[in-house]
Amino acid sequence: MDYYNRIQLALNYIEQHLHDALNIRDIAAQAHFSPFHFQRLFLAISGFSVHEYIRKRRLTEAADQLRHSNDSVLQVSLSFQYQSQEAFTRAFQSYTGLTPGKFRHTITDFTGQSRMDFLHLKSQSKGALHMNLPVMVQLNRTSIIGWEYPTNLNQDTHYQEIPGFYDDFGRNGRFMHIDGKTAPGMSYGIACRFQENGDFSFIIGEQVDENATPGEGYVRFEIPEGNYAEFKAFGGTELVQQTRDYIYGTWLPESNYERREGPDFEITDVLRSTFPNDQRVKIYIPVD
Repeated sequence: MDYYNRIQLALNYIEQHLHDALNIRDIAAQAHFSPFHFQRLFLAISGFSVHEYIRKRRLTEAADQLRHSNDSVLQVSLSFQYQSQEAFTRAFQSYTGLTPGKFRHTITDFTGQSRMDFLHLKSQSKGALHMNLPVMVQLNRTSIIGWEYPTNLNQDTHYQEIPGFYDDFGRNGRFMHIDGKTAPGMSYGIACRFQENGDFSFIIGEQVDENATPGEGYVRFEIPEGNYAEFKAFGGTELVQQTRDYIYGTWLPESNYERREGPDFEITDVLRSTFPNDQRVKIYIPVD
């Protein structure tokens, strides 16, 4: 079963449990993905997070229930897993522009978030693979020493923060305190330590020999050997983001490859790059 069909199973599960407590582990299990990988795929394909989708679907169905039933606002609130009428009212007004009471008695053109159909998205994506086809490469285990930065998938936080991480790494001279370098001028950015809530770490560092030890505040990370899809992103900062969205939103779901466990990482040829408009970046995704 392909990626789109698997994600659709998870969406069907969400629809069946909008009135129940939902957690990302159970949702991702319907698609046979890890919680983090499922959230990353969903975000890349749909453009918003799983949690945002659930929130909008619940509020949309709540609006329909308010309009077509005599249930009280409190009953509707509790029905869609809000702990209080006040919390529901704040969320509902933020989404629709009206309080639940006013919405019930006002004619509006509110449509809300419709149920997503990933199989329809699949049919729309056909023919989009020309953007940047990867080269398959076999890599040896690589030792990295670098600086670890926390970030999160939600609301595209990582896309906003990662350029700042690189700026911090360079501006504060963190690269100068790494001993045992084996590839000077090649900067690694590693996405790793993935958590179910969308948290992960982004380590910026350089390749080192096996005997190198990290100084105070630094971490050592081992990139495992194996098969990787290598994508080139030669251009401005936005191109790196667009390439990552393409990888998870188009290429991987349409490919015959399965992403295996392990970190994503990118290598920037610092000496040949001019920031921020002409960067030489290669992105690596572990696949089977």
